[in-house]
Amino acid sequence: MTPQRPDKNDKLFEPPLEPILNDRHPLYKLASSIDWQVIEHELADCYSADMGRHGNATRLMVGLHYLKHTYNESDESVIDRWVENPYWQYFCGYEHMQHAFPIHPTSMVKWRGRVGSARMEVLLKETLSTAIRQKYIKPSDASKIIVDTTVQEKAVAYPTDARLYLKSIHRLVRLADERNIELRQSYVRVSKKAFFSQSQYARACQYKRATKCTKKLKSIWGV
Repeated sequence: MTPQRPDKNDKLFEPPLEPILNDRHPLYKLASSIDWQVIEHELADCYSADMGRHGNATRLMVGLHYLKHTYNESDESVIDRWVENPYWQYFCGYEHMQHAFPIHPTSMVKWRGRVGSARMEVLLKETLSTAIRQKYIKPSDASKIIVDTTVQEKAVAYPTDARLYLKSIHRLVRLADERNIELRQSYVRVSKKAFFSQSQYARACQYKRATKCTKKLKSIWGV
């Protein structure tokens, strides 16, 4: 069902967080700068209106993900720190100090699966909109995005001798096929098997056997 909002009247006899906190704290300012209603409206279609139990508050889940990425926390640690930090609780929409975990860490994973990668762009869009409203950036600054992938993980294989021999063998076979040159034997299957054995021996630190497989690939390449 639709998410529940944080209960604002469950602790009537406890002092509220707002007058206690420092209004100059970045999270205090950010809590009132973000348009939470826009995010809730954009993510409303992720929930059914009449099926299942009520979901976790959207502001709580979005706030936890903002805090997780801002402070480089895991799903478990961000919830642990949330209980200890009144600014984090205020940022997520709570008016009174909470002393219990709001959700189980697995709820973070389930929420991301429910929202999906496409709807997560709503958070990025609202982040940029908030920065523009607060005049931290100009609208023209958001017209072009430059992504630095220097430290991004890439599927780049290390060019070992065995791998280069294997690529050279397959390249020569393709060139022969393109020129209708008949080969007595292509060695495609044999070279794949030799390369696989070389990688397994190298991983097991059996370097003599790995070197033997590399020499075999070199010999095939020189045929």
